[in-house]
Amino acid sequence: MTPFWGEFIGTMLLVILGDGVVGGVVLKGSKAENADWVVITLGWGLAVIMAIYAVGNISGAHINPAVTLALAAEGSFPWAKVPGYIAAQVLGGITGGIIVWLHYLPHWRETENQASKLAVFCTIPAVRSTWANLLSEIIGTFILMAGLLFIGANKFSEGLNPIVVGALIVSIGMSLGGTTGYAINPARDLGPRIAHFLLPISGKGGSDWRYAPIPVVGPFLGGLLGAYFYMAAFRGEVGYQLYVIALVVAIVSLLAIRAVNRR
Repeated sequence: MTPFWGEFIGTMLLVILGDGVVGGVVLKGSKAENADWVVITLGWGLAVIMAIYAVGNISGAHINPAVTLALAAEGSFPWAKVPGYIAAQVLGGITGGIIVWLHYLPHWRETENQASKLAVFCTIPAVRSTWANLLSEIIGTFILMAGLLFIGANKFSEGLNPIVVGALIVSIGMSLGGTTGYAINPARDLGPRIAHFLLPISGKGGSDWRYAPIPVVGPFLGGLLGAYFYMAAFRGEVGYQLYVIALVVAIVSLLAIRAVNRR
């Protein structure tokens, strides 16, 4: 198997198990209906663990364009492979979304709430505020990327690393996920959102394309900030890139504060 197919299969598996747990919680008639946020965060953490075990030795199991871009910026991944990895991840996300739709086929008609149907595929903010939502995604992905680099700097028994990464995902979901649904992964959000747009889902409503850029741009900015922060704090490598990204995040933060205070 090539790394391209590794990323495709890993991201597809991530979305099947991650969006699958959301479907079980929010769709009418599911035996898991009305299970709580803890179930969703645990489900996503386990999804990440399974995806890493599946393809980690093939592609490194980035399964996230923000991680791929940040690792290239950090210097441990070649820039030439970035476009192929991101394409594989988005296509894997689309395919995973289609499989989740097929799995819950009878439940779409039973579920009247259009927002619940969309939530199976992609993220929706709890309180819609563009700059604040963007800031939440930046912070969540900053913690993700910095955490991945922290984990990678330590020695674990063989096979334990994916479990620690899964625990990081659960922690982010429980602590920071309540604002935007913690996409922290452009392919995990954009791929299934495209699937939602294309599929003949009964009474589905719109795919909320106005919000769609936030779980793409936010994770890319947060991932880069996490990588450059790690390089500066733990390697002493401080470049202009850190200052540029930090300035962008500072501007987003000020705009978020202003927007919320004007409400």
